Parts: sequence; structure tokens; C-alpha cells
Amino acid sequence: VADLPAIREAARAHGARTYIDCSQAAGWLPVDADAQDYTSTVGFKWLLCPRGVSFLVVPEDMGSLSAVFAGWVAGEHPWDSCYGPVEELAHSARRFDESPSLFSYAGARHSLALIEELGVDAIRAHDLALAERFRAGLATLGHEPVPAPGSPVVSVPGLGARQPELSRAGIEVSNRAGNLRAAFHLYNTDSDVDRLLEALSG
Repeated sequence: VADLPAIREAARAHGARTYIDCSQAAGWLPVDADAQDYTSTVGFKWLLCPRGVSFLVVPEDMGSLSAVFAGWVAGEHPWDSCYGPVEELAHSARRFDESPSLFSYAGARHSLALIEELGVDAIRAHDLALAERFRAGLATLGHEPVPAPGSPVVSVPGLGARQPELSRAGIEVSNRAGNLRAAFHLYNTDSDVDRLLEALSG
């Protein structure tokens, strides 16, 4: 939820390029990957992809980046790069590709199709409504989460130690630096929020 246009303007005023990691945004928050110089994201969080999927967008001029881990798939002629060093990197952004997790990307096609079908705006509205329901319930229990307006992630100071007991009850949340962290997405419902609040009230 950072002010990306302001960051981009400040960077350009100083001759710097921008790199944005959208791993905590892509899938529930509208993201314009072309607006930055470099944009990356993992697929297994909000994009619902199998682990091992990631995406990188680079500018047309590649930004003078070097392909540090270039392997056979990064070659302009991949099949000529199988048994030795890559003699010629791909002329496109494919030069940054690594040997893909084929099954993960096969699954990612369906995950991304679902998100496209539902629409990021609808997903965002769903996620934020659940987060606000949780925040409201926390207030009635006397707990104040870390301020994070416009985010489906809710962190509650001092409750992280309760993560193990919640897990035993079949409620999966995280303990992050002593904060109880709940992240609401497509697979959650109002009843999930209410169940978590009920467990925390005990």
C-alpha cells in the first residue's frame, strides 16, 4: 500500500531505477508491473500458485542487469546450451529464466486463470472485509492490532505465543516477532474469522 507513484517520481529525480517486490500484493491488490523498472513476485502467496513459481518483469533495455545464474534455458538457442556454458544469452527477458519447475507452472496456469476470472477488485473487497471483521472482533476482546489500513494482513501484538494452541485446534496463523499474524484470502469465510475470534476469547 506504499505510494508507488511518489517513490517512482523521487527515484527518477535522482536518476535511480525502481524495483518493487509484489509478493505481498499481487493477487489481491491491483498491480501495474509496467509502471516500475523492475517488478517481481512469488506465486505461492496471494496468486495461489504451487511453490516454485515466480515472475520478473524487466525494462526493454534489461536495465543493464547481468544474468548471474544463466543456465541452458537462458540461452538464445537453449538446446545448444545444454552441455556447456551459454555462449549467447537470450536477446529477451528470457535470459533471466532458470530451469523451470514444470509441474508448478502447469498448476500456476489454473491458479492465475481463477484470479483472472474472479477479478482482483472482487478478491480485494472479499479479503479486506474479512480483515475488517477480524479487527472489529479484536476490539471487542480488548486487543489492538498493528495499524495496517487497506491490508488483508492483521498482526496482533502479544498474541503470537498462542499460535501452537490455535494450530492444534485446526486454525492456522503465524507467530511473527510475538505478533499473531492472520492473512485473509479467497479460501477464508466469515465463519473462519468468527472461529478464530472465539478461540482467542477463551
